[in-house]
Amino acid sequence: MNKGKNNVLRIISTLVLAVIIATASTAQGTDSKSGKELKNTHVVINNDEGSLLEQEQESEKVPFSAAELIMEHISDSHEWHVWGSGKSSFSIPLPIILYHEDRGFSCFMSSNFHHGHDSYDGYVLLTEHFLHIHDVDPNEYPHDRIVAISEDGKLDEESTAKIWDISITKNVFALLTSVFLLMLIFISIARSYKKKEGMAPKGLQSFLEPVILFVRDDIAKPSIGEDYARFMPFLLTVFFFIWINNIMGLIPIIPGGANLTGNIVVPMVLALFTFVITTINGKAHYWKHIIAMPGVPKAVLLILTPIELIGIFVKPITLIMRLFANITAGHIVMLVFFSLIFLAGDGGSIGMGYGVGIASTAFTIFLTMLEILVGAIQAYVFTLLSAIYFGMAVKKAHH
Repeated sequence: MNKGKNNVLRIISTLVLAVIIATASTAQGTDSKSGKELKNTHVVINNDEGSLLEQEQESEKVPFSAAELIMEHISDSHEWHVWGSGKSSFSIPLPIILYHEDRGFSCFMSSNFHHGHDSYDGYVLLTEHFLHIHDVDPNEYPHDRIVAISEDGKLDEESTAKIWDISITKNVFALLTSVFLLMLIFISIARSYKKKEGMAPKGLQSFLEPVILFVRDDIAKPSIGEDYARFMPFLLTVFFFIWINNIMGLIPIIPGGANLTGNIVVPMVLALFTFVITTINGKAHYWKHIIAMPGVPKAVLLILTPIELIGIFVKPITLIMRLFANITAGHIVMLVFFSLIFLAGDGGSIGMGYGVGIASTAFTIFLTMLEILVGAIQAYVFTLLSAIYFGMAVKKAHH
């Protein structure tokens, strides 16, 4: 009993420590933008060295922007930002891999851009400075996109259209890390089952076996029926993939902190797999109920059949929006509470900033605990609904 209590205390202590680290990391990343004297700069191109030079102009106090902080943390990036801003910030560089239809491949590290202040090899990472000075539409060319520049340092739209960006961004790096962890976990467990056949599980095997059995006995079997076994590899993969990435998104230290499942492309691909598997495995009875439901008058089928056909595509869309919206909303809410600290400090009272900071930190700890639960629930819901759709497709007709 005492050993169990000690393990629980260790887990809670680790979670609290992670939240404290997250608070410190966010505070460091925000501090340089909050109420400090920053300089307006004019950016020009040095054609000889290909670097963006900064010409200092008047100084002004730049107010803290909560929207900028939130979008920076939930969006993808070509570097892993740790703290600070501008050239004084610290970020972990990531590989830039570009293919230009005329120039061919270009491979280098994102540190060559110096956080968007320098160009490299005829390319530049879009920053607010560049967008503002060259009057570029941020909706057409969003922040942190790599574009081609002409000799005078301006955006070359024709050349930019020929760029294929296949760089290892923050989300791609997090994706590769989670895939590596999944392979490591399942290969290790498979070897344990093979070596210790008929023996009690130990270590990682004993920890994850109840989860695996839960997916099999409480999700796959009741939802699919006797034909559940061939769908288990996908259901286990999607459950652990979503769960692990949701947890990693709450850890502020690299490779954690990426909003992978909150990037709509990732839920879209997972839902596409569910859609394809359901469509391919759909039996005649399944399609008969969609196209011409038995026992329904033909006049009603004129209304019901189009609705059922639309429902085929609505199901994966609901899977996408549920996972994307819940995970992204969780990150945004936590960042909003962080932002209250600096918004209160910008109001002119440092004491108010510290006072709000205590309350915000307490709420953030609570929300982090809640997000750990939400991360597991979203993995469960996505897997359960996928299993239900599979069950609808393969179930036998009742006579």
